[in-house]
Amino acid sequence: MNNAKVEHPGPLTFVLVHGAWHGGWCWDSVVHQLRALGHKAYAPTLTGLGERSHLLDVKVGLETHIQDVMNVIEYEGLTDVVLVGHSYGGVPAMGAASRCCKALRCLVMLDALVLDHGENVFCHLPPSRVSAHLTNALRFGQGHSIPVPAAKSFGVVSQDHKELIEARCTPHPLKTYEDLLVAPNASGMNVPKIYVYCATPSYEPLARSRARVQARPDWAWTEIATGHNAMMSAPDLLVQKLLDLATGRRRNQPDLEPHSWL
Repeated sequence: MNNAKVEHPGPLTFVLVHGAWHGGWCWDSVVHQLRALGHKAYAPTLTGLGERSHLLDVKVGLETHIQDVMNVIEYEGLTDVVLVGHSYGGVPAMGAASRCCKALRCLVMLDALVLDHGENVFCHLPPSRVSAHLTNALRFGQGHSIPVPAAKSFGVVSQDHKELIEARCTPHPLKTYEDLLVAPNASGMNVPKIYVYCATPSYEPLARSRARVQARPDWAWTEIATGHNAMMSAPDLLVQKLLDLATGRRRNQPDLEPHSWL
């Protein structure tokens, strides 16, 4: 772990939204480190996944997951929130951010899908992957859930991480990929938006989202040298990156582009 002293204006508040098939458990190392540094950190598990997998049914959709995120912010009475969405988790994070942006300090998309109002997840995935998800949902997920893919597809290298994914990941609600994002105010949110690209190795299903972000002047861009599941493969590096972004520091961040957001 990097033991360099972290300077910050006071305790920060983080809400960390996991991706498809995962649960709040995948953020354990990040949550532990943030709390040890005196910050607040929440990693809710979205409905139908992880320890809430018993709630998976045909009704669990994108609005359910947006409400999951909003409820954490509302019922915990959170303000000045650093909202972090990873992978699929970027979609409910964006939906929640568009509706409660006054409660946010910034929105961080960690190697995440970036949708516009009226789009769904399948719009941003390669046709071959969409076809595979639909076929597998029909064959193995009773038509309403997407089975867990091979652990290697998440870019993890450690055998321990592969085993953890195989043990804890659960089928993902198909409806969340089909539902259209209702976030008419997303493009005009008056909140800093930062994309963190996990570059080593690159997760190609997110190519379209990354290209979209890089073409928009209201987004800042930075990179982290680890694979897609950064919270598992490089939690120390990710914690430092999140703290730097949340406090607007540029130290060791020459790649923060295209504009100053704070």
